[in-house]
Amino acid sequence: MKAPILYGSVHVFFYRNEEVLLLKRQNTGFQDGNWSVVAGRMDGSEEVISAAIREAKEEAGVDIEPTELEIVGIMHRKNTTSEWVDFFLIAYSWNGEIINKEPEKCAELKWFHLMELPDNMVSYIRVALEKKQQGLWFESVGWR
Repeated sequence: MKAPILYGSVHVFFYRNEEVLLLKRQNTGFQDGNWSVVAGRMDGSEEVISAAIREAKEEAGVDIEPTELEIVGIMHRKNTTSEWVDFFLIAYSWNGEIINKEPEKCAELKWFHLMELPDNMVSYIRVALEKKQQGLWFESVGWR
């Protein structure tokens, strides 16, 4: 039996009106030049909501109360060397102004209309954003 290589990550959707906040990746070695959302790998001994709160603070400079986050989707994703369980959350409100706190990893933060998403997006992020975000969804990506 093969030992699994399984990582966990969180992805936070910030919405305002009909727009979603995206960040353009740079200098990370993964999908640089493509748009994604505030996200990151979960640290050991870290619960999903706590990880999302930490990532929002580290990447966008905002504070989120645990009660203002909801898990809306889960994805089991495979790439060439590892497997991921991704948790997708909506931030219903936050405190502070959204700013780029990691300019070495993020070229820019920008609001995009949901019907005008950029072509150069991380593909599984596009899949997640196209879900209705009403009720909990599940998706498998990269297994074929």
